Amino acid sequence: MYDHTTASGMSEYGMTERDHTPGLPQPHVPVPAPRPRRPHTRPALACAALLATTALLSGCGGDSDDASSAEAAGAKSSASPSSSKSMDDMDGMDGMNMGDPSATPAYELPDTTLVEGSFKLLDTRPPGLDDVKGTAWLAQGAKGTTVTVKLTGLKPGASYMSHLHAQQCSAENGGDHFQFEKGGSTMPPNEVHLAFKADKTGMGMTTVNNDRKTGENARAIVIHPAEAQDNRIACADFEF
Repeated sequence: MYDHTTASGMSEYGMTERDHTPGLPQPHVPVPAPRPRRPHTRPALACAALLATTALLSGCGGDSDDASSAEAAGAKSSASPSSSKSMDDMDGMDGMNMGDPSATPAYELPDTTLVEGSFKLLDTRPPGLDDVKGTAWLAQGAKGTTVTVKLTGLKPGASYMSHLHAQQCSAENGGDHFQFEKGGSTMPPNEVHLAFKADKTGMGMTTVNNDRKTGENARAIVIHPAEAQDNRIACADFEF
């Protein structure tokens, strides 16, 4: 006869030999349910989540360089007048006004003091921009400073940036950027930046407003490609 008792004295049914009495009801021995397995976090998934979170945080804050701000503002400059209001509202939240081609140009503002300058080509300009010409206007009044630039001979569809500078064009092509608070932020509203995109004929125009007056400390304005900050195309002096 087959022996159901194991080497430890337990039967294969969970009872010892002395508990197994023929003819009597046998006690029920419950079998413990298997413990659920704890899921393991995969390192690859954890790293991916961490990287995604970091990307979102970096996208919501931090300093931006001129080139990236130019790209965003260039899109604004090419927006239709019907969409300019919502774009202006966003710019107002950040204080990052970089121009609106549909705004009233500086030379049309009443009750302001207006100066203007003609752009002159610089030796640092990229190839293919030998025909660039244009004018810049700077008006100051009770509402602050308004600057307008208008140029032709640009590369059609290309994005450009223009900044007020603290020195005249003869001094290192305008020298450093003009700042309301020297040593402060290198972005608007502490500096005056104009971002715009040339149309299909190579003409570009935009106007920017700042609620403070530059006085006679903004001596010039320089234009360059948005993606090449060091390649200054042209400079215009303001004669106060």
